[in-house]
Amino acid sequence: MSPATAVAGAAGPARPAGPARPAGTAGPAADHTDAAGPAADHTGARDRAPIVFVHGVRTSSAIWAHQMAAMARSGHRSVAVDLPGHGTRAHERFTLAGALEAIGQAVDAFDVPPLVVGLSLGGYSTLAYAARHQDRIAGVVVAGCSTEIRGKPVRAYRSVAHHVARTLRPSGGTWHIVSDMLEAMGGHSSLADLRRLLVPVWIVNGRRDVLRLEERRYLAARPGTRLTVVPRAGHDVNSHAPIVFNRILLDVLAELRTAAAAIARAVPVAPGPTQGAASLA
Repeated sequence: MSPATAVAGAAGPARPAGPARPAGTAGPAADHTDAAGPAADHTGARDRAPIVFVHGVRTSSAIWAHQMAAMARSGHRSVAVDLPGHGTRAHERFTLAGALEAIGQAVDAFDVPPLVVGLSLGGYSTLAYAARHQDRIAGVVVAGCSTEIRGKPVRAYRSVAHHVARTLRPSGGTWHIVSDMLEAMGGHSSLADLRRLLVPVWIVNGRRDVLRLEERRYLAARPGTRLTVVPRAGHDVNSHAPIVFNRILLDVLAELRTAAAAIARAVPVAPGPTQGAASLA
């Protein structure tokens, strides 16, 4: 498989992922005008799927600033949540239940089902939420979470994280978040979540991401899931390749809009009282 293409097979036809910026460079804000196209006409915003963004571990909602700006220019409403233990909620401890509640509040804030986009811990949390509430969402895009969080390596990492957390806590370190995350997610199966989904699923991974080890298992778990691998990008694919990531999101949103329009055309309109009377005459 070329790193510049989406995986074919269960994921459907391959398509170019496009160029990516070198790891660690988000690029100037002006670059994102190209990703999102010209300034958007917001008059149709209510007809377009909104987006809920869910960040990864030891980051915050701020990592989605480029994506939110690009989506706004294209007429899509969006919100980025802070999970427990992160950003504006840094004083809290992370739990999966708390993460699902945060996503649910953001989803319910919209008047139509949104697309939920999650990175890393946010991706795992997104799949867990979707498996429980897929009737509330339009679809999911997950990145940096194509490996199950379980096994001996995870137990070893949890032990190290717990030790580091105890060492750094007096100076304000955040490694306790990693320990909390591993404790909350340990034994949880994202593959099981994925198998339960009927809504559309897209997976986006950086070519250099170490958490893409089980991509093929994730594709096999839910036929129809589509995967795009972005070259020269690492785990934080939305930051390493923001233009490419934004274009992928816009493609996904366009697909959802087309599908919704097709469904609307296919659903017959029930006759009203006047129509019913006319048909009986």
